[in-house]
Amino acid sequence: MLWRACRGNVFLRQAMIENALEDPSNGDQVYKSVFIIFFQGDQLKTRVKKICEGFRATLYPCPESPSDRREMAMGVMTRIEDLNTVLGQTQDHRHRVLVAAAKNLKNWFVKVRKIKAIYHTLNLFNLDVTKKCLIAECWVPVLDIETIRVALSRGTERSGSSVPPILNRIDNFENPPTYNRTNKFTKAFQALIDAYGVASYREMNPAPYTIITFPFLFAVMFGDLGHGAIMMLFGLWMIRKEKGLAAQKTDNEIWNIFFGGRYIIFLMGCFSMYTGIIYNDIFSKSLNVFGSHWKVERNSSEIMSNNYLQLNPATNEYVKDPYPFGMDPVWQIARSNKIIFQNAYKMKISIIFGVVHMIFGVSMAYQNHKYFNNRIGILYEFVPQIIFLCCLFGYMVLLMFIKWNKYAAERPNPYSSACAPSILITFINMVLFKEANKPPEGCHSNMFAGQGFFETLFVLIAVAAIPVMLFAKPWHIMQQRKQSNVQPIATSNGDAESGVVNQQPQGHGQEEEMSEIFIHQGIHTIEYVLGSVSHTASYLRLWALSLAHAQLAEVLWDMVLRNGLKQIGWGGGILLVITFSFWAVLTVGILVLMEGLSAFLHTLRLHWVEFQSKFYQGQGYAFQPFSFDTILETGANPNANEE
Repeated sequence: MLWRACRGNVFLRQAMIENALEDPSNGDQVYKSVFIIFFQGDQLKTRVKKICEGFRATLYPCPESPSDRREMAMGVMTRIEDLNTVLGQTQDHRHRVLVAAAKNLKNWFVKVRKIKAIYHTLNLFNLDVTKKCLIAECWVPVLDIETIRVALSRGTERSGSSVPPILNRIDNFENPPTYNRTNKFTKAFQALIDAYGVASYREMNPAPYTIITFPFLFAVMFGDLGHGAIMMLFGLWMIRKEKGLAAQKTDNEIWNIFFGGRYIIFLMGCFSMYTGIIYNDIFSKSLNVFGSHWKVERNSSEIMSNNYLQLNPATNEYVKDPYPFGMDPVWQIARSNKIIFQNAYKMKISIIFGVVHMIFGVSMAYQNHKYFNNRIGILYEFVPQIIFLCCLFGYMVLLMFIKWNKYAAERPNPYSSACAPSILITFINMVLFKEANKPPEGCHSNMFAGQGFFETLFVLIAVAAIPVMLFAKPWHIMQQRKQSNVQPIATSNGDAESGVVNQQPQGHGQEEEMSEIFIHQGIHTIEYVLGSVSHTASYLRLWALSLAHAQLAEVLWDMVLRNGLKQIGWGGGILLVITFSFWAVLTVGILVLMEGLSAFLHTLRLHWVEFQSKFYQGQGYAFQPFSFDTILETGANPNANEE
């Protein structure tokens, strides 16, 4: 363009700037070139300027003499150095300011969140007529009323307010929230219950009883002294280091679950050690602490040649005195009938624990009815339910104890072990009104005198309790409504009652028709009757998982560690280290973690379904107080309770 416009009368030199420059208008990095043009005359100067302005080039004056150009270059360099100095000082000052601010940034976030939460809650208050006081309605634990009153007085004194605070209890027709006081030990157990459903207001809370029953039922399935010790030590380590571990905030959900349940893990490990001693099982082996009460009085050739040799407790091979604590260690070397013996034992104790657990759950329902003054629930629900459960399954448990105490191998007929009848067959014959099977010669068909009469009586009583559960309560409510001629309303615990019993205004209760009451009672009765059978069978999972855990431990020992123990010499030592490492990893990974998780979930199901379904409704909502700790943990404002 310059060549054509000036007809070749200009001299141009240009050079590219290697480093990218920042565009001051938009901050982008651009590459530019520097050029210099030599020409003669004002006419060419005008043309050159117009062309440069057309290409949006920035023009700078260029002195004619070399000395002036050198002086200008030195001035530019000085200005650049001054600007770099100013920029460096500004950068250092900004860094110092940001570092100082970073030290207080966490405290500022805490203060902002607290202030924001306070004002968010204050926005829920109402102004009085004079617009000088704030009025709020909230839920408060009764035990903390005096503490709150003192806190309000202290706040008034510190703020210098002339208006004294007023705290009054008012009547409310809404269901209050449920608040269970917990500490770091009971918090995890309460969380297990709340995961099923928050208790209705003033409903019996199963968490205190779960502290014992949960780790115990877990230990029945996880009974092993070695595995329980590993779990107990892990829980104990988290408990001892809980302050330091709690201070290390982490987003690892699995670790937070383990740490939150550290006391549950510790108790499950302790109870598993106890049941492991009862089973006399440690890593699939036994501890011979007191010495076996069986003795072998046979020659070695007979023992080695007979793979199915059995010791008879009726002979002198048994000392007629059981092992002092737990199972005799001699059962560890039994191959053909070890599982048969342990199955009979563990199956029976599973049913015993299950029936006792369910009876305890029904007893908790009595406490609920008694607290809510629900006399109908006691007479027409609790009484027939406990009768039905005890007459059938409680009697079956009684037969187990009779069989254990009455029959033995060393006793003569009709009380020898060969004459002992099957509990399952006896129970089935009892329910079907069938006569007992013909016993072996010299044995009795019944365990005790009058057994057939009592079994028939118990079944008839249990069957008679079903229509009582089904019709008695709706019929009583219907008769009560006819006498009082009051519209039906629903009680706070979900049972329909008459308006005379519940002193609630009509507008705050939900009407429930008699047809709905009959349907609800029918569903509840069918669920309880059928559930009693299925729930009792469900407790057999205690036996099944205990058997599976013991067999897995034994297989792991025989197929892994035993191969390393067989070898001798230095090669055997190396092989033992390798096999032991492999065995230890599998033991912790499979038998402790996976089997422990399986037993934990089965125990949770037994509590949620088989135990809590007998008395626990879980239809309430949790009390969420204003708490700075909760606000700071969540990093956001909690949902304020407007009640």
